[in-house]
Amino acid sequence: MPPETPSERRPRLTPAIADVRRAVRDSLEALPPSGDAPLVLVALSGGPDSLALAAATAFEAPRRGMRAGAVIVDHGLQRDSALVASRAAEQAQALGLDPVIVREVEVGSGPGSGGPEAAARDARYTALDAARRDTGSVAVLLGHTLDDQAETVLLGLARGAGASSLHGMAPVSGALVRPFLGIRRQTTVAACADAGIEPWIDPHNADPSYTRVRVRETALPTLERELGPGVAEALARTAEQLREDADALDRMVEETIEEIVEHAEAGIAISVGALAANPAALRNRIIRFVVLSEFGVSLSRAQTLAAAALVTDWHGQKGADLPGIRVVRVAGKLVFQAAADI
Repeated sequence: MPPETPSERRPRLTPAIADVRRAVRDSLEALPPSGDAPLVLVALSGGPDSLALAAATAFEAPRRGMRAGAVIVDHGLQRDSALVASRAAEQAQALGLDPVIVREVEVGSGPGSGGPEAAARDARYTALDAARRDTGSVAVLLGHTLDDQAETVLLGLARGAGASSLHGMAPVSGALVRPFLGIRRQTTVAACADAGIEPWIDPHNADPSYTRVRVRETALPTLERELGPGVAEALARTAEQLREDADALDRMVEETIEEIVEHAEAGIAISVGALAANPAALRNRIIRFVVLSEFGVSLSRAQTLAAAALVTDWHGQKGADLPGIRVVRVAGKLVFQAAADI
């Protein structure tokens, strides 16, 4: 009898392995039908979250009639990044994933990059999307856990960035799928240990110069210690509830704008009466939605309120200047125009 290949060896089924497999199974089964043997890619860094995800996907995908591969993004931010990427690729191949793709990216550092974390994230998602398109895969699976979700919500609260930042990460966002948003980080670490696969530990995850690391290592543990256990789960539940509310409001906006928005010369106009008749939450969302759709500009809360004041606090003011946009009230309408066209 020939010896087993690495992908044929099956680890003992432990609670942690069962949990991560179940999470992946549920996500794969929720994907829309897409022909014979569709391909899914795992975004693999080599860390415990993505490695547990890779192992679970390698096990579950073939049982759903699907193929599973991996894409590894080398950000080039650490001296040994190429070695880390190579090791992750070897682990993916040992798990039976195919294809295994390594993409090198250049992380921006200019004034418009949004800082190193944001720049690395942007470069990573661009590379993941390119790999998905190149391979024709139906989804890219990401290893974000419940802990990551809690950190995201807490960071949004601290920044006062509004309800949209408190939604956290969606389980499904286009072709991006996050099976582990209900799984704690300690479970992915245990799943790797139980499966006998050794994850890479990113030194950046212990660097207190990163805000998220301070939230992870100090802020959340302090809240758990002072308020009792379950804070991370409560933050994740909050994100889920707010996302449900936001989805409902977004659908209402899409239904409403067809009746109250019209194209104007060199811009777009919204009925003042209709905006005034709506509650503030819906009125502000309509303004943000229209500006983003028409001009590609994402308004802050202060900017949104400046435009809304032309409806709710109108006393003859000439208008408001938004980023690259001028909004004025004319003949019962708010008219938005690109500043360059005025």
